[in-house]
Amino acid sequence: MRVGLLTQWYDPEPGPAALPGTLARGLARRGHTVQVLTGFPNYPTGRLAPGYRMSRRQDEVDAEGVRIRRVALYPSHDDSPLRRLATYGTFAASTLASGTDALRGLDALWVSNSPITVSLPMWFARYAHRIPVVLHVLDLWPDSAQASGFLGAGRRGALLARGMAGWCAAMYRSAAQVAYISPSVGELLVRRGVPEHKLVHIPMWADEKPAAAPGDLRAELGLRDDQIVLVYAGTMGEAQGLDALVDAVAMVDDPRLVCLFAGSGGCEERLRRQVAQHGLSNVRFLGRLPAERMPALLRTGDAHVVSLRPTGMSAYTMPSKVQAILAAGRALLVAADGDAAAVASASGAGITARPGDPHSIADAVRVVCGLGREKLDLLGRDGREFYDREYSLASGVRRVEEALRAAAWAGGRR
Repeated sequence: MRVGLLTQWYDPEPGPAALPGTLARGLARRGHTVQVLTGFPNYPTGRLAPGYRMSRRQDEVDAEGVRIRRVALYPSHDDSPLRRLATYGTFAASTLASGTDALRGLDALWVSNSPITVSLPMWFARYAHRIPVVLHVLDLWPDSAQASGFLGAGRRGALLARGMAGWCAAMYRSAAQVAYISPSVGELLVRRGVPEHKLVHIPMWADEKPAAAPGDLRAELGLRDDQIVLVYAGTMGEAQGLDALVDAVAMVDDPRLVCLFAGSGGCEERLRRQVAQHGLSNVRFLGRLPAERMPALLRTGDAHVVSLRPTGMSAYTMPSKVQAILAAGRALLVAADGDAAAVASASGAGITARPGDPHSIADAVRVVCGLGREKLDLLGRDGREFYDREYSLASGVRRVEEALRAAAWAGGRR
């Protein structure tokens, strides 16, 4: 088939932004002709990646034969809602002006739904080029925008959320297939009026090559072989509820325990002050590590923390780090509701705790310490086996391929 990917995020952007690239290459290896329409790489710093210069558009072909059309956008990833909106809006406008011609003649188009401004070029491809669409719901809108404070509070925020919900409903109606990444999201989409015959479960995968690379950071960080390392890597914001994790570590009296924080965010300074107030010498902040060092950090942790403050949104949130931790064969400590906690239990790789409850989290940390490094490694192996069954790239590519084929047949393309 001739298939396309429409996504604002793409290689060489790291983390979740790299996953569409693994999908494109996987589809190409299965014999499909693949065209990607994306922006110039600037996540997560808001600065263009080395080797790129902003222009109206740029065409590339990668080593797997994937054709990539990049279009201009306003690069920003700071906390300003206006600048973030400018990033989203300029990508949508630029894609309409300089990108959609690259999609002509496709049999089907995979679309990442985040941000929802991608709907503008998606609708153009759907109705002007008559290309059937598989819409992959990677973020729930308007829920994620409300949870982040992007919409603001009060009546104005409620009106914006209502308008955004209607916008999303129009996206779902125009798609031939609507893919969801976790069971609770699928249930929510049904309640929001998406017909069940359109829905298909396609969990996200991890970037598996870094997970297979050797080495860790223990020697560099001066960690002894007997020390049990708990790692939190990612955004340090209000939504993560990491203050409860710091309080929990303060309650655990085990000289082997070391807790590492990697990343940045609006709550980082407050967390640092909290650590100082507790007088914790076993908590370290590593800052934001380069993407190429993240695999080593994954292997450094004996257990990795997934933390979400309990909110209405958290039950429907499946952080991409869950798959990355499972793929790396590491144990999980999940202080979150919903699907993330369910995966921790089902995989056999996780210890769960009540989110936002320092005492419950402290109990989970004591379990981690009590298991020790060897047993935690066994949990991690169970997690890798679960990942291979449920979340692997091969499985994800196959499921997307099936959805694209179904969309193409429904649209009379094949």
